[in-house]
Amino acid sequence: MIRAGENALMLAPTGSGKTLAAFLAAIDHVMFEPLPPKGERCRVLYLSPLKALAVDIERNLRVPIAGVAGVAQRLGVTVNLPEIAVRTGDTPASERAAFNRKPADILITTPESLYLLLTSNAREALRSIRYVIVDEIHAMLGSKRGAHLALSLERLRELTTDEFQRIGLSATVRPLDEAARFLGGPRPVTIVNAGAAKNLDIRVEVPIEVVIDLARIRLAIGGGHALAVRGRLLHISVPAPERVSQGGVLLPQPLHFPRARRIQWRGPLRVALRSSWSHR
Repeated sequence: MIRAGENALMLAPTGSGKTLAAFLAAIDHVMFEPLPPKGERCRVLYLSPLKALAVDIERNLRVPIAGVAGVAQRLGVTVNLPEIAVRTGDTPASERAAFNRKPADILITTPESLYLLLTSNAREALRSIRYVIVDEIHAMLGSKRGAHLALSLERLRELTTDEFQRIGLSATVRPLDEAARFLGGPRPVTIVNAGAAKNLDIRVEVPIEVVIDLARIRLAIGGGHALAVRGRLLHISVPAPERVSQGGVLLPQPLHFPRARRIQWRGPLRVALRSSWSHR
């Protein structure tokens, strides 16, 4: 679908590879088609609301590019290694000037930096954009940043010679129809819903039965004892942590709900839990 040039909104869990899927068609175009003139090389625009994510994508994008280049070399196919540029508020002036002189094939930036690009002389490098990937689209829906981005995308469309392909990515966006309208505006957008509902198996395991009756506490477990003052439970001694360990088998990530944070890692219960899990 993306290879066919359709606008798409992809919903998939984190770590499922949706970002790479969005980039593959663009990488194929950039690496295997003839090189355009220097001023028309920037053809892929990746937008992220997070600067740290943008830098991380730039680093991780080099791995699949190197993989495709390696396979092409073994097959004797000529490829063009794409250049990648990052443009955020932290980008040095020297790198910004270098992009203006020689635009990169793939530009990774934020919505705010895109706005600044469109209002500067660097906007001429964006006339050749053919793919726009909007990551974490849910973070901008229904906000001023989202309205700002929608305006910037329409300004970019007025700048480009042809309609560019829009690809939105998210792991949690809802509702999908509204997100698709935000991404495409009046243009059709195909929704790819690969999200899977999680089947949760939650059990509450109480290792000891505590009966609280005003200021009295009775433990229905042999050998255990408790200390209470005016109805406040201060200390519990659990002689057999095996039940807690069995609960750990049923629940690989057990949760401990203490009365106060300062006592979470204090007392015999903490020692019993750590000792039990250290022998697993």
